[in-house]
Amino acid sequence: MSFGSMDIPRDIPLVQVHTTSGRGFTPEEVAKRCADRLMYVADSAPLEIREQAMAFKDHIEKVVAIYMREAIASDRTSVYNSLKDAGHPDLAELIRRI
Repeated sequence: MSFGSMDIPRDIPLVQVHTTSGRGFTPEEVAKRCADRLMYVADSAPLEIREQAMAFKDHIEKVVAIYMREAIASDRTSVYNSLKDAGHPDLAELIRRI
């Protein structure tokens, strides 16, 4: 199967389902899914290359999780300010405490 100029490995499913129970996904969980979609390391790759690629993939997960936490904090600040500006300081304070 071809996607643009990139070949998609046949052993990678195009659609995956991930669920949680009673909560949303953590930044680390989403970062792992992101890294899994950004980077595929073939089992048939030479051991040294596979190890280096997996180490890089782990680094990608950590960096993506850091920026996701920053985005979440920034969004909460925006929601807090919007609620406060709309005359709902008590609700804004509840959001800030999350």
